[in-house]
Amino acid sequence: MKTIYGPVLSRRLGRSLGVDVVPYKTCSFDCIYCQLGRTTLKTVERREYVPKSLVLRELEEFFKDGEDIDFVTFSGSGEPTLNSKLGELIEATKGLTDAPVAVITNSSLLSDDGVLHDLRKADVILPSLDAATQETFERVNRPHESLTLRGIIEGLKKLRATFEGEIWLEIMLVRGVNDGSEELRALSELLEEIKPERVQLNTVVRPPQEGGVEALSFEELENVRRTLSTRGVSVEVLPERGELGVSAARAEELLELLRRRPCTLEDVAETLGVHINEALKCVEALKAKAEGVTEMWHGGRRYFVVAATDRRRRRRGGGDG
Repeated sequence: MKTIYGPVLSRRLGRSLGVDVVPYKTCSFDCIYCQLGRTTLKTVERREYVPKSLVLRELEEFFKDGEDIDFVTFSGSGEPTLNSKLGELIEATKGLTDAPVAVITNSSLLSDDGVLHDLRKADVILPSLDAATQETFERVNRPHESLTLRGIIEGLKKLRATFEGEIWLEIMLVRGVNDGSEELRALSELLEEIKPERVQLNTVVRPPQEGGVEALSFEELENVRRTLSTRGVSVEVLPERGELGVSAARAEELLELLRRRPCTLEDVAETLGVHINEALKCVEALKAKAEGVTEMWHGGRRYFVVAATDRRRRRRGGGDG
């Protein structure tokens, strides 16, 4: 099992080394916009899902080379605060590197004092809040049945009251779901209560599994920014995704794989020996470079494949010119 990935180029954190401390799609939410697909284990139970010893072994191996990074980021393919050893892992990471530690969380467990104790060891917390009403919360995040929006808001306020580092709150906007005027006005009031250092607006930049989940345009995001900024909160629109750093050798290896057969993200990750988040970034980089990589659905699963016309052109030896 691979628990670290990258460093990757993050729009929010620069050159970031990702650390994944829960199994794939183990989460308290099942968000409609998640690019990794449906949650396979929806839970709020904290336990040591990934052994602390395994994570530390991989981190120690990485930092032997002294590679320069901007952040170590606990995130990945599920909700990191579900791991009961998170605080110990953050503390141990700080003993291996001078790079600051960030945690990306969906905010669902912030009412848990044990979670807050663990998070106090980090330098930056990046929680999310995608809704201002329970109805919208259930529609966009599809939470575990025990979770309420009010509980999450109170958790965010407790985090603000006890955390000495910076809080960068992310709002993921989906067209026609949580971008209405009443919802935004209510969000604006909540931001005044939570008082994060930054509010970062995001939209659906990666293809989600759910159909009908659409992104807002940059102009629409700017309108939302102005609406949410009226109460003196610092709000920014996240920049569009730049080109993702994938080596030429790795890109060609992935292309050859997808020319042979359709692959799920799990297939790509296993074949290339990388974390699933890294596999997704590799596929996205190839799609951005117009390498003929397309998506197809079968049996409710998403596959990636090189388009048939591109395969035929390659066999004939055709070039780009």
